[in-house]
Amino acid sequence: MNHTAENNAVPLRVRLKQRRAAQNPIDSNRGALLIRGRLFTWLATTRARLREAGRPAPGNIAAFWPTEQEPGLEPLLAQWVEEEGMTVSLPVVATPDAPLEFRLWTPDTPMKTGAFGIPEPQGKPAPLPDVVLVPTLGFTREGDRIGYGKGYYDRTLAGLKARKHPHTTIGIAWACGDLSDEPYTPAAHDVRLDAILTDKGWAKPAPVL
Repeated sequence: MNHTAENNAVPLRVRLKQRRAAQNPIDSNRGALLIRGRLFTWLATTRARLREAGRPAPGNIAAFWPTEQEPGLEPLLAQWVEEEGMTVSLPVVATPDAPLEFRLWTPDTPMKTGAFGIPEPQGKPAPLPDVVLVPTLGFTREGDRIGYGKGYYDRTLAGLKARKHPHTTIGIAWACGDLSDEPYTPAAHDVRLDAILTDKGWAKPAPVL
């Protein structure tokens, strides 16, 4: 592990959380709506194009249940399940300091407060995801991510890569998390994301599957 990078990330996380907390709630609500719209459009057009080409279309989406200050995804997740017939899963911390497990979610799935106070679905284990939506506190335009310092997503994404399972990772972030003006160096264990979507648009361009 690059201890210098990790030590630098600690005060940076504090600043990023302060920026996020300072956002106007009205702007945050509008921004979350824009994020959901862009995600829906990207996935719908990608699936249509792949089907027309006779290729398999992504249908298994690993999402996340947002905390109070993260972009709200719930209406989009319900739409994917109820109107688009896709499989949506949410992360579960089944074992501390291990990769996340993903369990199936629908709007009717019972939820239970899990680790870190985040609701977790009580559904069945999900298939391996085609697309992983990753909660992102800070980001670079190259796809580097700062999370919350526990390493769960780094372990999870590294595990998917080790299994050679094809998947696409999209960081979901507020634009105020842009690290362009910060002296940030990723740690050795950090997994770079394929794309970053913010309330101001794609900070790292939408992936082409």
